[in-house]
Amino acid sequence: MLEKQRTIEKSVSISGAGLHTGNSAKMTFHAAPPNTGIIFRRVDLPDNPQVKADIDNVVDISRGTTIAKGDATVHTVEHVLAAIAGLMIDNVIVDLDANEPPVMDGSALPFVQALKEAGIFEQDSPRDYLVIDKTIVYAEEKRGVDIVVFPSDEFRITFLIDYHNAALATQYTAIYSLKGEFETEFAPARTFCFLSEVEPLLQQGLIKGGNLDNAIVFIDRKIEESEIGRLKQLFKMADNVKIGANGILNGKELRFKNEPVRHKALDLLGDLALLGMPLKAHVQAARSGHAANVELVKRIRKEYQKIQITSKYQGNRKGDFVLDSQAILKILPHRYPFLLVDRILDLTPQERVVGLKNVTLNEPFFQGHFPGHPIMPGVLIVEAMAQVGGVLLLNTQSNPEDKLVYFTGLDRVKFRKPVRPGDQVRFEVEMLKYRQTLCKMAGKAFVANELVCEAELSAAVVDRT
Repeated sequence: MLEKQRTIEKSVSISGAGLHTGNSAKMTFHAAPPNTGIIFRRVDLPDNPQVKADIDNVVDISRGTTIAKGDATVHTVEHVLAAIAGLMIDNVIVDLDANEPPVMDGSALPFVQALKEAGIFEQDSPRDYLVIDKTIVYAEEKRGVDIVVFPSDEFRITFLIDYHNAALATQYTAIYSLKGEFETEFAPARTFCFLSEVEPLLQQGLIKGGNLDNAIVFIDRKIEESEIGRLKQLFKMADNVKIGANGILNGKELRFKNEPVRHKALDLLGDLALLGMPLKAHVQAARSGHAANVELVKRIRKEYQKIQITSKYQGNRKGDFVLDSQAILKILPHRYPFLLVDRILDLTPQERVVGLKNVTLNEPFFQGHFPGHPIMPGVLIVEAMAQVGGVLLLNTQSNPEDKLVYFTGLDRVKFRKPVRPGDQVRFEVEMLKYRQTLCKMAGKAFVANELVCEAELSAAVVDRT
């Protein structure tokens, strides 16, 4: 059955202090039309500027996810986004009279309760899912981060942490159903940190609104009697700080035995909302945090853009490539005998493209270069490389069919081996610099995995007139 988009029935407000800024904030959720997405509106600033919850608007990931547009900044959005995504709400406008949502109890539960109080209803517009059809991998060896996104008919998260701490050792959790599990099993999970992190975070200007009412603090070092008073001041407590037998400051009881890893899954859910559309995939994460989550979302977004490009230029045709020759004709202006690209094998928008040229004896240039000893002219190898790069560059434009790529310079050109009839040349071109309509790219050409040519190419995008 076709699913429909959802928003809330009425406006609802919630107030408190921000976790990192400590600023008092009133946050109001409003209904929004279909296809709006999630938008934060800074009502305390002139003209009430808006910041869409989108991966392109992420500007900082220091112990939280911060988004910004122009002069409007919103810190620590992940718990609010997790509440919205967990309730499967697609469209909502979030008014804020400060630069950070209130932290409340450190979980997403207060936001879930407010949104449910507002009521949720279906809109007369279908919900689009980003369907993952191949495995996506992200890893950070130094920090031991491993994330794998698998194709799945349903959205799922599995998460593993292992901090090697007596109170917080290896923990595992899984979200199999947002409808059945999110509100009761994950929304209540609170944020946490280690005692050794508290003072460094304060020195960085963070956790100004943090206290033992909105965060779980795990003890990971010995506490001397002489510093009890200082810790009492740090946490703004009336009574003395106590060392809990459970390894948690003041012996605070957990809501779940594995509450920390559940909160990590909650954070991941919030960061995934920055895709701008719900996901159908199984996300398996180990030791991930906001920085890795954001990089993962960027990688997923690029895969989605690749799908969009393929769909735009050649419909629903599937294969182990991105664009065939007919699709290339819709992007590049070149025609016989000067179209020198047969297929685009891979394309990461604004980053990298891989193209293919099948060299046959029927190429017109072989009649004169050279009779009896046919060799593809080096200048045409570079031209083919440039055309592959042109596909990458033109796809940075909203209307590539109205644009041309003028190559303005060549540097470090080297020809390693000759290219002959029967060869299949694979071109790999990477974007080095990109600024509006100007760019610099590095290209390499291979035949049977042997490098035959390399060059750096400078280019400009101009209007086709």
